Amino acid sequence: MRIGGLQKTTLLDFPGKVGAVVFTQGCNFTCPYCHNSELAGGGREGLSLAEVMTFLEKRRNVLKGVVISGGEPTLHEGLSGFCAALKELGYAVKLDTNGSRPEVLRDLLMADLLDYVAMDVKADPEDYPEAICPDASGGNVRRSMALLEESGIRHEFRIPCVAPFIDMDSFAAILGHIRKATLFLQAVRLERVLRADFFAHQGRILDKSEMETLSRTAVRKNVDCRLR
Repeated sequence: MRIGGLQKTTLLDFPGKVGAVVFTQGCNFTCPYCHNSELAGGGREGLSLAEVMTFLEKRRNVLKGVVISGGEPTLHEGLSGFCAALKELGYAVKLDTNGSRPEVLRDLLMADLLDYVAMDVKADPEDYPEAICPDASGGNVRRSMALLEESGIRHEFRIPCVAPFIDMDSFAAILGHIRKATLFLQAVRLERVLRADFFAHQGRILDKSEMETLSRTAVRKNVDCRLR
């Protein structure tokens, strides 16, 4: 596990639990609006796994959950062992993922190593190779969504509300893959994005009224949709 950071306390990232966030380094996507570019590129000075585990062992009576975020955690071969170690300490485990590696997600679910999953859905899955990066697979994104919907564990899908990736057509396509999950429409910050030129020439953050319109569309489809 290549660990790029540790947030020692959070009241927001793990619903219903006081937790910590462990940030892994490296990502297989190149979303232009990514605000964790240092983590995504793997360039941040890291922490050792031993340091992180020592902290979490000391805080096990205070913290109740650990969020594994990134970058993209499923790229790391040590993820399963890390989740198992957290479980042995009594922690609930939440995974933040881009859904690009459904086989890893499946194995973690089958081993009962996850309590909550938050998955980003960045565009119509069919548009991933063009919108996100050439190697991105919309089929993998769809499979990850289906795994979560069938898993029975708590999960949510999160849509970063950035045009041209999200519009009414792409949003309708995404809704077609959601049956049970809560859907969060997320505002995107402009600070420290991977590609500042994207917003200067092409991209645009959807405003609150546009997000509310999308939310009403989801509610009409019986999808629990909220703004974040």
